[in-house]
Amino acid sequence: MARQLPKISIVVPVLNEAGAIENTLGNLIRDGIEVIVVDGGSSDKTLDVISRHPCKVLESAAGRACQMNKGAEAASGDILLFLHADTILPMAFESYLQSDFWLSDRSWGRFDVRLSGEHPLFRVIEWFMNNRSRLTGICTGDQAIFATRGAFEKAGGYALIPLMEDIEISKSLKKISPPFCIGTCLTTSSRRWESNGIVRTILLMWKLRLMHFAGVRGDALVKQYGRSPIPS
Repeated sequence: MARQLPKISIVVPVLNEAGAIENTLGNLIRDGIEVIVVDGGSSDKTLDVISRHPCKVLESAAGRACQMNKGAEAASGDILLFLHADTILPMAFESYLQSDFWLSDRSWGRFDVRLSGEHPLFRVIEWFMNNRSRLTGICTGDQAIFATRGAFEKAGGYALIPLMEDIEISKSLKKISPPFCIGTCLTTSSRRWESNGIVRTILLMWKLRLMHFAGVRGDALVKQYGRSPIPS
């Protein structure tokens, strides 16, 4: 008898993502994949774009962690994957999740990342992002974190903090198992780097991470983040 494949639920938090969400959803809508879009109060055409796709739409208070938790609560899948609205998964993502990951001894994981821009510095940034997460087990939301339902619930879901929720859930999931690192790249937008300057953005993100690890409160991080606006 054929092995029953685990069901995949993909949760996509959005807030004013009309320009990006079309391509993201177009790559996800296929048989056997549950797609849940959680809107945080968009004021642009995001909901109009989403309405053209057969996915579940939920409303939530703004905040990526809150939105992702709400999507997870509504999901029916065995595997939960959390995807940024400007990120395109590799075409064979189901196989990686339903076979390679599901049959492994790992409970969660992420994909390698490729930034969409062509500047040579982006290749360096990608290399550091991918190899740092392999060494530390700390992954970023840009890498499309996924987990079994049981592991996600055991980790307590995403911490309701305004920034660095990906770091916190990685720390919790690491206690359950090391991450399953998929070497095939997804593609995420490089817009935040391009709009604010590549080096400036690198320095800002490292500053925020160091402040977070030093125990600086979330509202103080938001103030620093707000001084150098970066698209989410």
